[in-house]
Amino acid sequence: MLAGRAVALLCLTWGTYQSLAVPRVTECGLSCSQGFACKSRVNQNIFNSFCRQPPASMPRPVLGALALSTAMKCSPPDSCFLLLRVNASLTLHESLQGLEACSTSLDTQETQCQTVRVPRASRRQAGQQLQVHFDCFEVGVAQTLYVTLRTVPHFCGVQLGQQYHMEDCRDEDVGKNVPDCFAEQLSYWVDRSRKVVLVQVPESGGTDYYARLCLKRFTCEDAGTPVLVTGNSISRRVSLPYSQELSCLCLEVWSATPDAVRIQTCPFKDDTESLWDAIHYHLGSQVLSWEPACPMRGRVSLCWRPGPGAHCLELKHSGRPARGKVQYPLVDTQPQLCLKFSTSLGFQVRCPFKQPRFPAWKMTVQPAPAPGRLRVAFFSSSPARFQVCVCHQGKTWPPDCRRLLQATPVPAASVSQGDPTEDPAVAFVDIPRDEACAPSTCIQGRRTDVQFSAPQQLCNLQCAATQGTAA
Repeated sequence: MLAGRAVALLCLTWGTYQSLAVPRVTECGLSCSQGFACKSRVNQNIFNSFCRQPPASMPRPVLGALALSTAMKCSPPDSCFLLLRVNASLTLHESLQGLEACSTSLDTQETQCQTVRVPRASRRQAGQQLQVHFDCFEVGVAQTLYVTLRTVPHFCGVQLGQQYHMEDCRDEDVGKNVPDCFAEQLSYWVDRSRKVVLVQVPESGGTDYYARLCLKRFTCEDAGTPVLVTGNSISRRVSLPYSQELSCLCLEVWSATPDAVRIQTCPFKDDTESLWDAIHYHLGSQVLSWEPACPMRGRVSLCWRPGPGAHCLELKHSGRPARGKVQYPLVDTQPQLCLKFSTSLGFQVRCPFKQPRFPAWKMTVQPAPAPGRLRVAFFSSSPARFQVCVCHQGKTWPPDCRRLLQATPVPAASVSQGDPTEDPAVAFVDIPRDEACAPSTCIQGRRTDVQFSAPQQLCNLQCAATQGTAA
C-alpha cells in the first residue's frame, strides 16, 4: 500500500527488565490487628493542615512504622491497575481516635486520603500496638508519590512521611498487564513524501489510545489535535500531519484512561538543518535575528569569512547564549558576514547575505589624482560611512591591522553622477602608494555607521597596474 513512498518503520518501545510479579489483590479494603475493630472512611480532599498540641500523657513516639508496597488488581484479567498498599502501626492512647493516611501524586498534585477510626472501647487498651493495612490507593504507572501518616485528631509534630516510586512500564509484570503500558506495542511510520506520521494499533489490541504530535520544549506543546486510535474498530490506523521536520517534533501516545502514562519518541531528532536556517533580516530596522523552533543550548556569534572555505572569524562583542530568540541590531548585509552556531546539536555556519537580494557595498583601489597615492573608494546603493585599515600579513590570521583612516564622504552632488546601472561612490580615502604596495600588505575597509560589519580586504596589490576590487 505504501510502495514508492519514503516510509520508515519504527516501533515505540521501552526496554523491560526482569522483576518479581506484583502481588495481586481481589478485594480492596482495610484491615486492622486481630482483636481490634476499625472503621474506614475515604476522603478525596486534601487533608486538614491544622494541628493541636498533644496531651502530656501521650507516649512518644505514637506512630511506630510506615511501610509502602505495590499491588495489582485485575478485573477482567487483561485490564489491571496498580494499587499502593500502606502498612502502619499506632500505639493506642485514649486521646487518639484513629489514623489518617494520605497519598499525594507529585506529578498531578492529586491527593487521596483514607481514615481509620478506632472505637472508644479499643482506645482503652492504652499502650497496645495497632497494625493498620490500607490497600485501596489507586495510582498510575510510574507515578512518584508522597505518603503522609498522621493521627486523628492531628497532633502537632506527630507525623510520618515517605516518598515512593511506582513501577513503570519497564517492569515486566506491569508492562504486560496494565493497559497504560500497551501503547508501547503500537507501531508508527514516517511518510516524508506526504508529511504524515501513521500510527497503528496491533490487531490484538482492544484498548483505545490517544496519539498526537507535539513540540518538546519545557513541556510537549500541541502541534496538532490529539487523535483517538480505536482498538476495536476495523481501521486501526490514523494519520498525523506535520508541516516541518524538527528535531523536537515528537509523537506521544497514551491510553484513553485518566492520568495514563505517556510514551514519547522523537522521529526527527537528527533533523537539525531547519534549526540553523531560522534566520530573518529586517531591511528597515537592519535587525538580524535567529529564532529556532526547538530549544537549544550553546552559543551564537557573528563571524567574518574572508574567503571560500576560510575559517569564520568571530566579530567582537557578538557572542550570545543560544537560548530562545537571538537578535543583532544594525547589521551590515555583507556576503562575508555569517552566523556561527556552537550548540548541543553541533557546530554550524550560515551566511544569509550571500543571496543577491541583499544590498552589498564594494571597495576598489585605483590611482588617486595626487601623485604617489592610491585611492580606496567605496560604492553603495545607499549612504554609508567607512574606514580603512592598512594591515600586514604574518604567520597568523587575521593580519595585524594598525593604521586607521576615516573615509571622506563624497558630496551629494557628485554621488548622483556616473553610470546609473552601477552603485555610486559614496566615500573615499587616499593612502601612500609605497605603504599600500609593500609586500604582505592588505587594505581593509569596513562600515562604521552600523553596529556589526564584516570587512572587505585586498591583499598583495599589483601596483604596476594598481587596480583592484573587493566585493
